[in-house]
Amino acid sequence: MAVGKKRLADYGLQSERVLWPDKGPSEFERELGDIESQLGLTTLEKAIAWSQTKSMWPDTFGLACCAIEMMSIVSSRYDIARFGMEAFRSSPRQADLLIISGRVAQKMAAPIKQIYDQMLEPKWVIAMGACASSGGMFNNYAILQSVDKIIPVDIYVPGCPPRPEGLMEGILRLHERVQAGVPSAYEVGGVAK
Repeated sequence: MAVGKKRLADYGLQSERVLWPDKGPSEFERELGDIESQLGLTTLEKAIAWSQTKSMWPDTFGLACCAIEMMSIVSSRYDIARFGMEAFRSSPRQADLLIISGRVAQKMAAPIKQIYDQMLEPKWVIAMGACASSGGMFNNYAILQSVDKIIPVDIYVPGCPPRPEGLMEGILRLHERVQAGVPSAYEVGGVAK
């Protein structure tokens, strides 16, 4: 939509002087001229959300074959660096995105929970692959039937194993959620029962 010569009242400013129908532009409006079309205005919340999506630092928790696909998103072919995420953190205290890739054994539930608890807020989780999302083909006592039983998950990436493009799509969907102001799963308060 092209921005034409509109008065401040046309943009929704509700002051008494602006709402007078016979009043022309004020001295202030004449001095500003066309500056309104050249400025980008936003709220602090939107600016913070935008900056969070451009500086998410992933912590990887590769448990099985999905981890190989996750590692490949750093390569030049997929180039996760364009989203500011090229530095995979090995410390949960430096990361705000946890990517769980692969099947989660019952033994690994406690370490995953501990790593998640050590992450600083705001924090997000991506469950990558059928095994992390739902237990996959391993329907037995040794494999946790979805990682959301121990930690809240924001994005599920389907596949066995999912291609790197699928993980990139999940990351983009997470960015859209953050920019739209959708609260993360830990804020909503949810682990599956």
